[in-house]
Amino acid sequence: MKEKPKLSEHAHRDRWLVSYADFITLLFAFFVVLYASSQTDRIKQKQIANSIESAFQALGLFPSSIPSVHNSGALADSRDSTAPVNVILGDDLSASPEVQRDLRTLQAKLTGTLSNQIAEHVVALRLGRDGLTISLREAGFYNSGSAVPHASSGPTLDKIAAALAAEPYDLRIEGHTDNVPIHTAQFASNWELSTARATELAKILILEHGIAPGRLSAAGYAQFHPVASNQTAEGRGENRRVDIIVLPRISVLPGKQSSP
Repeated sequence: MKEKPKLSEHAHRDRWLVSYADFITLLFAFFVVLYASSQTDRIKQKQIANSIESAFQALGLFPSSIPSVHNSGALADSRDSTAPVNVILGDDLSASPEVQRDLRTLQAKLTGTLSNQIAEHVVALRLGRDGLTISLREAGFYNSGSAVPHASSGPTLDKIAAALAAEPYDLRIEGHTDNVPIHTAQFASNWELSTARATELAKILILEHGIAPGRLSAAGYAQFHPVASNQTAEGRGENRRVDIIVLPRISVLPGKQSSP
């Protein structure tokens, strides 16, 4: 009987390399799957967080800057604020190049049309994350404690409304106050005053200037979205304002606007 050939000692010693190579391959694949899963979760988490933040900001429940973790117990008193909480410097408008071009063109047009009012610091224009903000300071448009623009502001409002009527973009009107409390027969607090100013201006744009109601929304923020410190008279004057924000979206198609 023939003897079976013996495997060389060298072959016996190297067989472990096959199992080791298989193990390394499986381990590499395992970590690739873990990495891919973590990246997907991170993207989903970011999308969910952004959606929640946008929803709360649209409802006016939180300022644009979300409070940090160590302040989550309570919002800081706006009277102690020394910097705007709803203005992020250098924050670019998130919109298509065409929309950005339209809003910059509108900003340039209004800058020329309202040059006197801008020089007198009763109107301010700013292109930011939400869109083009046209800020109407109380000093140029309202008597203290009143929600109805005074008669002398009519020509300025006419110029603004004419420019906005020619654009298809949606408009959000926001009423803001300083942190000085108000309690009158008509308005029990700054919430009521800021909301009344926003809705009254929306009515003017609809009834007197023919802007489609479907393009408009109105909100009151009281003293909680300052653009300047409330510790000075100048800062409080800047905070008492009504903002018209030209949003980078269209909900009513041109030519199909509802009649006022």
